[in-house]
Amino acid sequence: MKFSDYVQYDGLGLAQLVQRKEVHASELLSVALERAHQVNPKLNAIIIPMYEQAQQRSTQALTGAFAGVPFLVKDFFQEYQGVHTSQGGNALKKIHYIPECNAEIVNRWEKTGIVTFGRTNIPEYGIKAITEPTAWGACHNPWNLKHNSGGSSGGSASAVAAGLVPMAGASDGGGSIRIPASYCGLFGLKPSRGRTPWGPNFNESMHGASMQHVLTKSVRDSAAMLDAVQGADRASLFRIETPQQKYLELIQQPPKKLRIAFNTQSPIGTKVSQDALDAVHQTVQLLESLGHIVIEERPQIDGLAMAKDFITVWFGQFAYTYAQIKQMSASITDDDFELDSLASAAFGAKISAADYIHTLNNWGTYSTQMNIFFEKYDLYLTPSTASVAPKNGEISTPAWQKAIVKSMLKIGKAHYLAQGKLVDKIVRDNLKWVPFTQLANITGLPAMSVPLYWNKQGLPLGSQFIAPFGHEDRLLQLAAQLEYAQPWMPQHKKIRI
Repeated sequence: MKFSDYVQYDGLGLAQLVQRKEVHASELLSVALERAHQVNPKLNAIIIPMYEQAQQRSTQALTGAFAGVPFLVKDFFQEYQGVHTSQGGNALKKIHYIPECNAEIVNRWEKTGIVTFGRTNIPEYGIKAITEPTAWGACHNPWNLKHNSGGSSGGSASAVAAGLVPMAGASDGGGSIRIPASYCGLFGLKPSRGRTPWGPNFNESMHGASMQHVLTKSVRDSAAMLDAVQGADRASLFRIETPQQKYLELIQQPPKKLRIAFNTQSPIGTKVSQDALDAVHQTVQLLESLGHIVIEERPQIDGLAMAKDFITVWFGQFAYTYAQIKQMSASITDDDFELDSLASAAFGAKISAADYIHTLNNWGTYSTQMNIFFEKYDLYLTPSTASVAPKNGEISTPAWQKAIVKSMLKIGKAHYLAQGKLVDKIVRDNLKWVPFTQLANITGLPAMSVPLYWNKQGLPLGSQFIAPFGHEDRLLQLAAQLEYAQPWMPQHKKIRI
């Protein structure tokens, strides 16, 4: 099989070829590896190869919905026993950390018959919306190599968009499936809290704000993979209701006439690009042409307050992560962490228990407000991101901020930066590129980015839809309808690398 043929198929399409014995899994892997050797030096999407394991697996008798399909996993929690993982950081890279068991999500992916041949690039410990780790270097966007692919699933998004694989593992704690999907012209679904597993080492991440799934070229691949992996495991804190019908079956049916609210204003009061406005307005027109009712309205939520409540838990989570990593080896020092990571850990370590509980109570209030909002509407539409993908190096901590952080870290007072009006500026500076995605994480609601817009420079920007809790079915049905009405896979033929 030639790459020109390989890239025309989604994951289910390739699996069907294998099932019909028109191609062998080892042949698909050879094409994927050849493509990786050709373009990965330009993309820096794959950082930890698993070529030998993949070649061995491709010769086995594989079964499942994606039997024989080349696959990549994110270098963050999606662990394989015996395979090095760095979580994007120099600390675990230096000690060559090797997990003792598979993550449960990996076990379920493996049961679908996928052939994993590498781990993909992420920002250090997944804490940024762009993939530019010091440990591995920046990941490049195949639509334009001067631009970033987004974070934290940036390497996976870059690999899928460039045709190395039809889909790849991803996770989303603040938008990290939807942001790279928006920047790379892919379909990205963040499931509801608890829909996919975190075991065996974790019950959930960030109180259910972070979820694992895949980035795909097609809606049906996402639906089929969610069918395969959804549901609690032994480590899960609660059991989400099982869907009454397979998602892959549901998307064969058109959605009902939907009542959809939309908004293009940044919840934190920052600038939204003309591209983002155009993307949503074009999506509104498409929705109306399909018979849906679309009304401009947004939830009654203080966006800046919500952003600060998100950042509080984010900092607290990373303070815990930082402490755990430091305990893994005496050789790990602060020099093995990026400055932004050290600052985040310092902020998080000084959050009081009372403040943290107050923040979580606020999270509950936002969930209540969204439940009330969804009494009137079936879905909520916004831009996925405030702009197309930034250039590599464009999003970096301002020099003035670095100088202050360095000096405050030296005297153990970095947490003072998270007080007063300065915290508002830090929130706005860090989230101005991606102010729309955190709402779904905080509330545990399912959300998706759908690739329906490309600007004059050929860069994509996704439209985000948020649904009531547990209604991935509603999202996937609409996504399939949009994909049929305005197919986006042909756009990928324009990628030249």
